[in-house]
Amino acid sequence: MLPATASPQEEEDSAMENIVTEKKAEESHRQDSADLLIFILLLTLTILTIWLFKHRRFRFLHETGLAMIYGLLVGVVLRYGIHMPRDGTSVMLNCHVNASPATVLVNVSGKFYEYTLKRVLSSSGNKVDDVSDNENEMLRKVTFDPEVFFNILLPPIIFHAGYSLKRRHFFRNMGSILAYAFLGTVVSCFIIGLLMYGTVTLMKHVGQLHGEFFFTDCLFFGAIVSATDPVTVLAIFHELQVEPDLYALLFGESVLNDAVAVVLSSSIVAYQPTGDNSHTFEGMALLKSFGMFLGIFSGSFALGVATGIVTFTKLRDFQLLETALFFLMSWSTFLLAEACGFTGVVAVLFCGITQAHYTYNNLSRESQDRTKQLFELLNFLAENFIFSYMGLTLFTFRNHVFNPMFIVGAFLAVFIGRAANIYPLSFLLNLGRRHKIRSNFQHMMMFAGLRGAMTFALAIRDTATYARQMMFSTTLLIVFFTVWICGGGTTQMLSCQRIRIAEVPERSSTKHESAWLFRIWYNFDHNYLKPILTHSGPPLTATLPPCCGPLARILTSPQAFENEGQLKDDDSDLILTDDINLAYGDITVNTDGSGVHTSSGAGFASGMSSEDLDRELTCGDNEVVMRGTCLVFPMDDSEPTLKDPHMRF
Repeated sequence: MLPATASPQEEEDSAMENIVTEKKAEESHRQDSADLLIFILLLTLTILTIWLFKHRRFRFLHETGLAMIYGLLVGVVLRYGIHMPRDGTSVMLNCHVNASPATVLVNVSGKFYEYTLKRVLSSSGNKVDDVSDNENEMLRKVTFDPEVFFNILLPPIIFHAGYSLKRRHFFRNMGSILAYAFLGTVVSCFIIGLLMYGTVTLMKHVGQLHGEFFFTDCLFFGAIVSATDPVTVLAIFHELQVEPDLYALLFGESVLNDAVAVVLSSSIVAYQPTGDNSHTFEGMALLKSFGMFLGIFSGSFALGVATGIVTFTKLRDFQLLETALFFLMSWSTFLLAEACGFTGVVAVLFCGITQAHYTYNNLSRESQDRTKQLFELLNFLAENFIFSYMGLTLFTFRNHVFNPMFIVGAFLAVFIGRAANIYPLSFLLNLGRRHKIRSNFQHMMMFAGLRGAMTFALAIRDTATYARQMMFSTTLLIVFFTVWICGGGTTQMLSCQRIRIAEVPERSSTKHESAWLFRIWYNFDHNYLKPILTHSGPPLTATLPPCCGPLARILTSPQAFENEGQLKDDDSDLILTDDINLAYGDITVNTDGSGVHTSSGAGFASGMSSEDLDRELTCGDNEVVMRGTCLVFPMDDSEPTLKDPHMRF
């Protein structure tokens, strides 16, 4: 039997359909290119304007705030100035189903067409007058999938925060930073949640609430707005050279509390009590959510550290391949954590910290420079893209819910929650700190609690319900206010609080001031972990007992033996003072505050007077001795800094 041949009319219709399809595909490609061009021009305009601001020394507006302004202007133009209705015709058919299907298969004249769900145009009972003109096509095009922010834009921002961490001041204030980031974020979350629940209850009584809003929704809102992002303030701090301890406290808190806020929000969403009502209080469900918080955070932490440790690069002769491998391993940490059910933000953060501590020392000099510059560039572009998109979203997002009572309550709750985080914890921390967190530092930290990229990304990830839409709209306003008002007033606030700038502050650092746990870890890391995982640090033959000599020679890399005479301790900034002596075997290595490394043999001390040697070692009380390695910490480094970095006491 011969196969049936298509009629000439059917062939003509098929050819015409192919032409129309190709034309639509070409038009869609042009439209997508125009949409991306809009964001490229926004970033270009932001960069040029910021160059002008820096040239004129204007500090009242950071590039992120400027990017938001440009995004707002473009959003106004797209919303009210350009109208591009959808192509084709729309047919409305009524069909009663129990739930919204993700895909619909339609049979039209024997041809099957598959349609996917984009969004809900109206709720049940509401009439859509004109579906074809209901939405500007360009507005729909410039609306990105929220997963784009989590999988593409957030990883370089979070990784750069860990990779560029100022570890000396971070570890000097590690206890305070952990208290603000963990305990403070949880306290802020619950205080904001309770205050917002009271606001929502009041809205119900006065008839201002037009949808469901549960206590878990209020806690979720408290979690997402507790993530601080003081990028504007930190940029001004860096430019003005504000006191390092204040910078470390603010930066360290913002880095870690982003991770805490992500895990905390996930745990709140996972709260599922037994029974029909999923929003009632139940002790077991609460404990389960708390256990999930600990499990997700610890699992993400372990995964990030493990990935950072195993990122060995043996491609030093091929710097491009080495940099590419480092970049891909770093980014894959985020995706691996998300695929395993953990939190990619926590994993990639600690991966960055670990790689800066270990893997960075194994890279070639060219790759070290390339990775720093690469992630700094990606961080800059991703952050400004997100802030531009924030401004754009204020006019392009179609389901905004602005409620004046909720907005006012949210602003009050955010500032009260921030105050409950900073002031009580600072009081408790000062009870155990030798160098207190001064009141002007506390006021500055309170003022610098800006909200930014992480808060926006968490809010936009789910806008399906009435409560989430109201939270997203309010979150945008909170971000705008904190970036423009608080960020713009940073210089004035520094002047008002009389915080020193453009100078190296005097401080007195002693052994007893620093965290004993960190000192134990540092000695273990320097003597054992660094020689195994990197090519720096003393060889294991000098730190392990003599009976472990064969094992030490196997585990120590050949490069470590080659560098034995010129010990390269790239982690000397972890030490809590500006001067450190490392001595093992017949070699003494000095790392001074300027980062200069000097070494000498057995005759090093012979050329020094006993008076000089006493000053070199300061006091015996401050000497930490382990097998093979001697760490000498000066009692006091409050003396004026010498102009010649090579001169030392």
